[in-house]
Amino acid sequence: MGRYYYGNTGGRKRRKMCRLCGDKVERVDYKDIELLRSFTTERGKIIPRRISGNCAKHQRQVTVAIKRARNIALLPFIKK
Repeated sequence: MGRYYYGNTGGRKRRKMCRLCGDKVERVDYKDIELLRSFTTERGKIIPRRISGNCAKHQRQVTVAIKRARNIALLPFIKK
């Protein structure tokens, strides 16, 4: 009968690498708007960790930095 071949991965998808760990980022700065925009959707929501591929440490830093940037009006809360 028909068997499917998935390669060496055993049918599982590879885990995403944390982009910030790869760039050796120590701290996520709230003033780095271009970096923070890449972790928000077009509606202004924060992209979850399972989609962005961040590690837990950097995801917490990104979340705090986005919230700080929103409070001082560097990033919008929602985009229309």
